[in-house]
Amino acid sequence: MHKKWLINGTSNGIGRVMTEKLLSQGDFVFATLRNTETLNDLQKKYPEQLKVEHLELTDKIEIQSAVDAAFNEFGKIDVVVSNAGYGLFGAVEELTDEMISHQIEVNLLGAIRFIKAVIPHFRIQQGGHIIQVSSEGGQYAYPGFSLYHASKWGIEGFVESIAKDLEPFRIYCTIAQPGPTGTSFGTSIKTGKSMKVYEGTPVHELLKLIEEDSFGELDDVNDVSQAIIESTKKDLPPLRLTIGNVANTNVKAALTERLNWLSSK
Repeated sequence: MHKKWLINGTSNGIGRVMTEKLLSQGDFVFATLRNTETLNDLQKKYPEQLKVEHLELTDKIEIQSAVDAAFNEFGKIDVVVSNAGYGLFGAVEELTDEMISHQIEVNLLGAIRFIKAVIPHFRIQQGGHIIQVSSEGGQYAYPGFSLYHASKWGIEGFVESIAKDLEPFRIYCTIAQPGPTGTSFGTSIKTGKSMKVYEGTPVHELLKLIEEDSFGELDDVNDVSQAIIESTKKDLPPLRLTIGNVANTNVKAALTERLNWLSSK
């Protein structure tokens, strides 16, 4: 049986590729994004399967409206994917208060509000699957990523907690943690005003690698998207889905370091 999906952040990257894959296998997708024109090609190709709605994650009213519209359109939705977000990088003192607030507003509060709006619909239909796309950055930390990590660590704690709240209603939650992935994520990166004092430090050295597109091993976006899709086929979906060699290596290293620290006390 073909599934019905609600996915945000579908203009590019994981959200776009997932949408393409799902439509090609006959599923139905209610896609939300800021620039709806970027999905015109898919709308023409799959007019009966794809519905598109504008969504800005900083707009509380629009979040509720888009979620309600999706359930009204499809009647029942099997899987909701909270995917939208961006990266704000740089030493924290290089970032303005406005930049900091916007990062948290989109990546953390926007995702929380989006999922909150979904829950009543899933309760009424007596089940569903919520997938929050996080990253290895929800467990592992890089220099210069402090605000991005704050948003990802925050949303992971939120989802892990509500997974316990929602279990009695047959609503499952999965936190997807891909590693660095070959997407257009880099085009949406924001950085603060560079401070000379950080020249030659790990913060600026890493930012330089990102600017030069030399970050290191990248996972294939098709593989990452397929792994997320495959997780929905399990009778009991995983709470955490760590995807790719880099993510698995880094998350294991971070967790091991914490355990070693605890055992040394």
